[in-house]
Amino acid sequence: MLKKNFEVYIVCVCMALLCYACSNDDNGTDPVMEPSAQFLGEVDWVKNFGGTGEETAQSVIKTNDGGYAVLGFSNSTDGDLMGKTLAVNDYWLLKLNAEGELQWSKTYGGSKDDRGQSVIQTNDGGYAVTGYAMSSDGDGSNNEGFHDNWILKLDASGTIEWEKSFGFSGHDHSYDILQTADGGFFFVGFLDVTSAREDGFEEKGNSLTRHGVGEFWATKISARGAMEWRRYFGGTNNDRAHAVVQSDDGGFVMTGFSESSDFDIKNSRGSYDFWVLKISQEGELVWERSYGGSGIEISKDIAKTDDGAYVIAGNTFSTDLDISKNNGESDIWLIKVDDAGNLLWEQTIGGSGFEDAQGITLSADGGFLISGNSKSADLDANANAGENDIWLVKTDSKGAPVWQKSFGGSGLDFGFDAIENEDHSVLLVGQLGSEDAPNTTLKGMTDLMVIKIK
Repeated sequence: MLKKNFEVYIVCVCMALLCYACSNDDNGTDPVMEPSAQFLGEVDWVKNFGGTGEETAQSVIKTNDGGYAVLGFSNSTDGDLMGKTLAVNDYWLLKLNAEGELQWSKTYGGSKDDRGQSVIQTNDGGYAVTGYAMSSDGDGSNNEGFHDNWILKLDASGTIEWEKSFGFSGHDHSYDILQTADGGFFFVGFLDVTSAREDGFEEKGNSLTRHGVGEFWATKISARGAMEWRRYFGGTNNDRAHAVVQSDDGGFVMTGFSESSDFDIKNSRGSYDFWVLKISQEGELVWERSYGGSGIEISKDIAKTDDGAYVIAGNTFSTDLDISKNNGESDIWLIKVDDAGNLLWEQTIGGSGFEDAQGITLSADGGFLISGNSKSADLDANANAGENDIWLVKTDSKGAPVWQKSFGGSGLDFGFDAIENEDHSVLLVGQLGSEDAPNTTLKGMTDLMVIKIK
């Protein structure tokens, strides 16, 4: 059976390469290829959840029982949020079965603005969620100022086991979390270091008080949420970490963006750069690299590849330095770097309008799945239903697009995360703002959107 599957795979690959070569001979362009036989690229089903207010999905994972968990936030008190009492943003966690049917959902928060960003399933079958919160009541026990990093550990049914907030008097956000081998957790985001200094936080000493607006902030906590260590990295201006993966040696590789050109940033490329740094499992800086052009680049997500390297996705406005081309206003920019931070390759994807990547994940065929949004209907994007569409792009192992599809209507629709199933189908989540999107009826101002593509 393995031999037969392998032969089928080889035939599919050869046919795809032949189509690509023939198409290049015909017109000299780099077209998007048709999907492989294992992935049809067809919509299987679409689900939207919410009330009459605003909902969004930010993160999705495959769960141990074959279903899915989706995290986002909501300010509705009706519809699928019946029982929620305050029209303010709360973390919103939904548990779906394999067919997208809602099994249960829970909200977490208080009387202020609380926004869930990332969910993982923990070793014990429960969940850990992170984001940023302003509440010190309801489910939240403490808040030091504006937004704090807010971490919750949940059991398998979504019941809170413990919750902890980390922050100072400013805006401190968390965007991504992972579980470490010791059962603890590591999460990243940004620290409002100016406010932290005013609160007496002097981790790096008085000589570095000029560190600026925001810093990459990395925090290691125990399995029960006790802080073990925290570090911040950055320069004088605005620097924010959006995502993290753990390296093979137990360290952590963080990505985001930097506006700075001093202190921890040694080789700034332009206005805003992809900024990637690796720290040891004790939090010591191993290396840092800036990637980009003379314009603005912002990275949103990172995934570790099977060869121990990293792929990083975001967007670019530049046409020079590390960026080989730009198709329009903003393109998705995908780069691969090795475990020492060396740039292995880069790829821009987009049309003449505005494109942005929010999430990236590995595909079983060695390529990548990019979730984001598009305003184009040309070049790499062949359709657009309106102002802004959810956009899913499938690439090969070098980042070249092999399939893409947009979803949405005439309003503002955004894709934030996607995962691949064992049968090569894809689950894509985001935010629906269009009243005329196919196969949906908008419930409120914006809905949490779940799409399965087979």
